[in-house]
Amino acid sequence: MSGAQFRRDPSAFLGAVEARPFESEVLRDNALGDPHLREVPVYLPPAALDGEDLPVIFCLAGFTGRGQSMLETHPWKTGAALAYDRALAASGAPGCILVMPDAFTRLGGSQYVNSGATGRYADYVATELVAFVDSAYPTLAGARAVCGKSSGGFGALHLAMRYPGVFQAAASISGDCDFELPLGAEMVAAARALLPHDGNPGPWLEQFSDGHDLGGDGHAAINVLAMSACYAPNPESPLGFDLPFDPSTCARRADVWDRFLSFDPVVAAPDHADALRDLKLLYLEAGLKDEFGLQFGLRRLVRVLDDLAIPHRHVEHGGGHFGLDRRYAEVLPAIDHALRAQ
Repeated sequence: MSGAQFRRDPSAFLGAVEARPFESEVLRDNALGDPHLREVPVYLPPAALDGEDLPVIFCLAGFTGRGQSMLETHPWKTGAALAYDRALAASGAPGCILVMPDAFTRLGGSQYVNSGATGRYADYVATELVAFVDSAYPTLAGARAVCGKSSGGFGALHLAMRYPGVFQAAASISGDCDFELPLGAEMVAAARALLPHDGNPGPWLEQFSDGHDLGGDGHAAINVLAMSACYAPNPESPLGFDLPFDPSTCARRADVWDRFLSFDPVVAAPDHADALRDLKLLYLEAGLKDEFGLQFGLRRLVRVLDDLAIPHRHVEHGGGHFGLDRRYAEVLPAIDHALRAQ
């Protein structure tokens, strides 16, 4: 089926970018009322346009982002997809098809997990979109990967662990792990943001929805509330989820925090060791200046993987947690090479 009617910026790419609409059944009637009809941005290298079957990489955006953010074509702000297009032109390599899902929610993100408080975003990506992409594009059988940055890096690990055999490679760029590091201080800031509302997140969310102000403690507050919706859904709670702390004292609620930790890759890896061990490539990286301490969380995850004899590639670079799109220039070719290896 021709996708010419879905093409974006045809003059910018040597390949092509399409954004076809897809109607999700698993996101229909989700608890947040977010749309179940979404566009699916896909980058097609020139080789795909010529009919060659290519590996496919699902690229997952970070918190508050969407896959569409990878498509920037501003002359001064080259997005990851355009940079990849130019790299393929320079190298002559056939490359991979890139799929950039939109898993955004009105809380800022889904963490690519199934949650009764947000929606079935793991199934959306790993089941529905995988089948949709295979039916619409020239994908190479048995050559599928998932990667992402920040929350998207966590999502890549989560999907690789929970959907064995669906992805043959996974890459995490500064992905959330050892949750105490990225979320401990955030909970204090979130509790501080809730103080004017007597610790009630409902009024705070109503206020936030008016302007989406991420200044001050705003980002921490929406981050913790979104993580609570993803990791600790509770249909009996007024907002559909539980907080991992007491808003009046900021004391940790151990039972809720344990529900969070069941998603932490450091904790979850042993239960999914076989799925991780079967990957052709498990690529993990973080910047030595990461502002959320994820360089240390990753080192702890690597120790767990070493103990489990799970092969992996551990990379550390000199950067921080932000401006990470440039890291795809190293990560995507590594995935490509692994997917094509016999």
